[in-house]
Amino acid sequence: MKNKEWKVLAAVMAFALIAGLALPALAQEVKEKPRMYTYVALWELPRAQWAEWTKSEAEDNSILQGAVANGTLVSYGDDTNLVHQPDQPTHDDWFQSMSMAGLMNTLDQFYKSGRTATPMQESATKHWDNIYVSRYYNWKPGSVKEGYSYGSSYKLKEDAPNDAIDILAKAIVPIMEKMLSAGVINEYEIDTEAVHTDSPGTFWIFWIGSNADALDKTNANLRDALKSNPLIGPAFDSMVDFKPHRDYLTRTNATYK
Repeated sequence: MKNKEWKVLAAVMAFALIAGLALPALAQEVKEKPRMYTYVALWELPRAQWAEWTKSEAEDNSILQGAVANGTLVSYGDDTNLVHQPDQPTHDDWFQSMSMAGLMNTLDQFYKSGRTATPMQESATKHWDNIYVSRYYNWKPGSVKEGYSYGSSYKLKEDAPNDAIDILAKAIVPIMEKMLSAGVINEYEIDTEAVHTDSPGTFWIFWIGSNADALDKTNANLRDALKSNPLIGPAFDSMVDFKPHRDYLTRTNATYK
């Protein structure tokens, strides 16, 4: 997200946060949900293998579709990176469950099926995995084909309160829920690491839109929210260190139960 656009988002979040703190009744509208876990496998693939990615994902989906059908998973998908950086993933696939056991049981099916050692995967120059947990999320059931995902990572300041994510969620969730209800986005989540492979205090905000128009509509919604509410308070800036902030833009296929 461009710097100017981020300032718009920060302004909206700051207002919502201060308003929520000042009006406890409003703040109570945002409540954490049962923990949802996400397993993500990330790959840096040679360009010559990119066409094989689509074929490989189609074969993986038979396992994932079955896991959603029997209730082990609540969603699954795959991403193709659109903004390439050195030593960063070109592709990833992921699945989500309401328990760690659901993730591990699904992963075990992949190991037993031999789907973890395909020629395409063995061609990867880099590979790593992450496991996230979310307590703030929502989606519309159904599938998104060749949609767009936008992700942003942030780092809490060392002196941020222990419940900083919960406080920030009071600002973030209403914005996301409004866009979800309006059909601008299909899904959103606020993630932290369940298994820490990054520095503590890092969190991610992800959302999925069904087409490229979602990118412009999301920014338009943020601008409209700013116009309707004044910029008050440095609350968001006081808890987040923006130096390590990064954004991610991908083409996405996703299915939600």
